[in-house]
Order: sequence, then C-alpha cells, then structure tokens
Amino acid sequence: MVKYRRNFIPGGIYFFTVALLDRQSNWLTKYIHQLTAAFRRVNAIHPYQTLAMVVLPDHLHTIWKLPEKDANYSLRWRYIKTFFAKNLQKCGIKIDKNRYGENILWQRRFWEHTICDEIDYARHVDYIHYNPMKHGLVNSICDWPYSTFHKYVKEGLLPNNWCGQDNGLNVE
Repeated sequence: MVKYRRNFIPGGIYFFTVALLDRQSNWLTKYIHQLTAAFRRVNAIHPYQTLAMVVLPDHLHTIWKLPEKDANYSLRWRYIKTFFAKNLQKCGIKIDKNRYGENILWQRRFWEHTICDEIDYARHVDYIHYNPMKHGLVNSICDWPYSTFHKYVKEGLLPNNWCGQDNGLNVE
C-alpha cells in the first residue's frame, strides 16, 4: 500500500481539492446549506481561516491558513466530510455505506499543496476563482455564486469582470 506523505506545518497555508466519490453528482451545490453548516461546525471546534474557496457540483477547492501551533488539516477534513454526510442524512437522503460501515459519499483522500510564497498563493487563488469557467459552468466568473470571488471583488482585490486569462495568468 502506498504511504501518503503530507506536509504538516503549524500555521501553514494550504491549497486543497476535495471531491465526491461520484464525480457526476451535484450534491455539493444542491445541498450547499448543509455543506456550509459542516464547515462552520468544524471551524467552531478546530479553527482555520478560509482565504479562498470555490464549491463546484462534485468537488471543491480551498486555501486555508491554520492556527500558529496547529497543522492538523486531515482532522478538519474528516470532520467536514462526516458532518456533511450526517447533515444530508438528517434531510432524509440515503447515503450508501461500504463493507466497513463507512459512508461512501466522498473520495477517501484529498489533494493538499503547501503554499510556498506569494506567487504560489496568487496562482492558486486565481485557479480557485477561475474553476467554474474551466468546467464550463458559467461564461463569467461573477455568475458563479459559490466562490470567494465575490468577497475579493467587494474588498477591491479583483474587478467584477476579472477572468483569469485576461491577466496573463496560467490558471489551467
């Protein structure tokens, strides 16, 4: 079995990709309120700062900054996945289980990348915000509601008509 090596840096900034097992599903956007509740519940127990995020129908990307003496992002993802599944079950949605009794809603693993500098950070933020267009979900970034892009516009960090490609950025 492959032993995954994760980079654990207390107070680190990380980019994540987390996906549903069924990549044809739309449950993350269809049940966005249940997903948001899971994120809020975990953040109340194990704080982190969300610097950028986009939620697509079957996967999400986010950048987190962890507290100075904490590097346990795996625990946070385990809880988010669990709480989202439980929130769906409370809504009467049946979630299949594997032979070990585990929900099979999410892919077991997630992609993690440690942000190494400001350029790396900027590229990942751009990638996050451009993702709905990359997947053909919208023709304009501002039309996708499940993104921190709107926060960046409100704070004056990006124009409302930003499109990633127009800035000479390699977002694909």
